[in-house]
Amino acid sequence: MAVTGGNRAGRGPEVLRYTAFSTDPAGGNQAGVVLDATGLDAAGMLAVAAEVGFSETAFLSPGGGGGLDVRYFSPLAEVSFCGHATIASAVAHAERHGPGRLIYRTAAGEVGVLTDRAADGSWRATLTSVPPATRELPEADLRALLEALGWSAADLDPALPPRAAYAGAWHPVLAARSRQRLAALDYDLAALGALMAARGWTTVDLVWREDATTFHARNPFPPGGVVEDPATGAAAAALGGYLREGGHVALPARLTVLQGHDMGRPSTLHVGIPADPATGIAVTGSAVAMGATA
Repeated sequence: MAVTGGNRAGRGPEVLRYTAFSTDPAGGNQAGVVLDATGLDAAGMLAVAAEVGFSETAFLSPGGGGGLDVRYFSPLAEVSFCGHATIASAVAHAERHGPGRLIYRTAAGEVGVLTDRAADGSWRATLTSVPPATRELPEADLRALLEALGWSAADLDPALPPRAAYAGAWHPVLAARSRQRLAALDYDLAALGALMAARGWTTVDLVWREDATTFHARNPFPPGGVVEDPATGAAAAALGGYLREGGHVALPARLTVLQGHDMGRPSTLHVGIPADPATGIAVTGSAVAMGATA
C-alpha cells in the first residue's frame, strides 16, 4: 500500500482486521487495527483506513508513562473516539503482549481498558469511557432528525425523551416506541449526513427498550461513509450516561445492548453504569481476529 512510516522498513504498517462485540468473525463490527503506527501522520492513517474500508481503524503508538497514544479514522475522516475499535485493538494487543490494563490517550481524553479471557477462552476487553454528559436536543434539530429518518414524534417512547449524549463522541439518542419501528430503518442518507456533520454528531443512537436491562440498538453512521454500524461502543457508553443522568435505571446498573441483528451482524455489548455521576461508563465486549494484511 502507498503509505510511509510504520514498523516494517518501508513496507508500511502491519494492518490487522478484527471484529468486535462478537466471538464469530461473521458477527460484530469490523475494525482495522495498527498496533504500531509510529511514523504515520494523519494523511497516512486516513489512507490506511480508507483502504481497510471498515467504519473505523485504530492506530496505536507508544506514549509516555506506559500509555498508548491512539487515533481513530473512518474511511473519510478522523473521529475523536471509537468504542468497537478500542475493544478490537485492545484484544489484538493482549494476544501479542498478554492481558492486563492499558491506558489509551485519545482525542477525547484518557480511556482505561482491561483485557482478559472469558471462561470459554475467548478474548474480551472492557473500556471505561471519559465522564459522560447529556444535553437537550433543540426542537428544530429534533424535527430535522425525525424528518431525515422518516420517523414521527408518535414513533418515540415518551418514557425516554430525546437527548444528545456524550462519552467521547456526541450521539443523539432516540428511543423507539416499538421494536417494529426500530427494525424498519430506511433513512435519507444525504440529509442525515449533512445534519450530523453540522451538529458534530458521530452516530445516531436509535434504541428500543425490551426490559429494564435489555436494549436493542441501531446506529446510522453517514459521516463515516457507513449506512449503519453493527456495534457502537461509544454510543453504548453515551447511552449509559444518558440513562444515569435521566434517572431511567436503578443504579448501579448492568445492561445488555443487542445491535447488528437487523443487518445480519449480531453483536452483544455489556454496559456497566456506576452510581457516581462523575465516573465513566464501562463497555465490555469480545473480539476475534479476521486475519492480517500487509
